[in-house]
Amino acid sequence: MSIIFLLVGILSIGLKLTAVESIGVCYGMIGNNLPSRQDVVNLYRSRGINQMRLYFPDEQALQALRGSNIELILDVARETLNSLRNANEATNWVNRYVKPYARDVKIKYITVGNEIKPYDSEAQSILPAMQNIQNAISAANLQGQIKVSIAIDMTLIGNSYPPNNGVFTDQAKPYIQPIINFLKNNGAPLLANVYPYFAYINNKQSISLDYALFRQQGNNQVGYRNLFDAQLDSVYAALEKVGASGVKIVVSESGWPSAGGDSASTDNAATYYRNLINHVRNGTPKRPGAIETYLFAMFDENQKTGAATEQHFGLFNPNRTPKYQISFN
Repeated sequence: MSIIFLLVGILSIGLKLTAVESIGVCYGMIGNNLPSRQDVVNLYRSRGINQMRLYFPDEQALQALRGSNIELILDVARETLNSLRNANEATNWVNRYVKPYARDVKIKYITVGNEIKPYDSEAQSILPAMQNIQNAISAANLQGQIKVSIAIDMTLIGNSYPPNNGVFTDQAKPYIQPIINFLKNNGAPLLANVYPYFAYINNKQSISLDYALFRQQGNNQVGYRNLFDAQLDSVYAALEKVGASGVKIVVSESGWPSAGGDSASTDNAATYYRNLINHVRNGTPKRPGAIETYLFAMFDENQKTGAATEQHFGLFNPNRTPKYQISFN
């Protein structure tokens, strides 16, 4: 009997070692035809999607998430960032949107700033706001559950190819270096929005569609078989150059539009999402191992502004039927 228990224990350890990160999905709400928050949470659960990103602290969504066991990235709304330079305002934010839910909503990260550029008016508020939110989280004794971070985009990275040459741009470095130091000191990951789609359409003369869609056959001259790995490893290279090689990257957005622009089609989007889900189990050449990844986005958002593609990143239609046949885990 003891041998059986020993074998079971060894098997369970093996299963833990080979477990992969589950795939998350970003829940954007910029639409006038979307399901109720409770219906959305039910859809996450029915499809086995165990991680969500929420772009502002929507209290109806937080209520619907109670007891769902869905891990959550909770963003600070952009228009709130500057106010959180005030420590009392940051404490009030945590007291309103975090403490009442922390027992039965699995808030994993708080994102203080999404794709804020060094020249944006909010840029000078990011680090003080992060520090104030961190202090408020610690005062609430939630620092073991929740990490405070920021989500960047690829515009902060220069010399991104070959990936080992990745570096934060001269303009970005004074802005991002103290933030990276904060992440390192607090054991928090850096969140990065990684979009091969945009890199591809902006540089089609050098990048093939197959390379962007994980369909490249064979290695290229620097050993990368897909654009996603090359982009992500350029961020890791940039972190190494500022003394933060131990900081983990969470891919907080990645997706492909199904309509509205160049190479935006349901076939290409379905190919990208399926191949991404399969690929992130294994990691990149610089960082083998599962990559915590959030697909963008749950629904098409018909009120988003900007390029027409912005309205066509949804994995599901507003009536909750799937746009693609995808297994999330």
